[in-house]
Amino acid sequence: MDKASIIGPLLNTLPQRGTVSWLCIRPQRRQPVQVMTAVYAEADKGLQGDHFSGSATSKRQVTLINEEHVQAIASMLGRKAVDPGLLRRNIVVKGINLLALKDKQFRIGKAVLEMTGLCHPCSRMEQNLGPGGYNAVRGHGGITARVIHSGEINMGDIVEIIVKTPYMVSPPNK
Repeated sequence: MDKASIIGPLLNTLPQRGTVSWLCIRPQRRQPVQVMTAVYAEADKGLQGDHFSGSATSKRQVTLINEEHVQAIASMLGRKAVDPGLLRRNIVVKGINLLALKDKQFRIGKAVLEMTGLCHPCSRMEQNLGPGGYNAVRGHGGITARVIHSGEINMGDIVEIIVKTPYMVSPPNK
């Protein structure tokens, strides 16, 4: 059995579902975020009211981060907690590994998004989090996504992969 046939099903098996635990928009560049209880994701643009809302070709229409990674960042900085607003990601989710969404579409509330890449830290993390902030976020910055289908996203909404072709095990030859 070759490696592709072993790893393929593993990469496509994601029964876990996540939950939205925090939402924000960034109305203006370099200004404080606006914490929300609901946001509207507009296809090919991003979140309404977010300064980064852009074009259909933009790969960074929405940013997401794992709550578990926010906790890891706090731990690396020697803190009990970090305000997610300081990380400037639009959506914080818990209970699902966002990196497992690579090359996949996923639903959050009524919206459908598609992972487009990793969300690397910028020098602003050092400013927002203090010395070592940039390095604390490295490897834990979350993902970027584009909006495929418009819809509302609310606090507590489920985050789940959209399965296009479920992996099926063939019965053994008799």
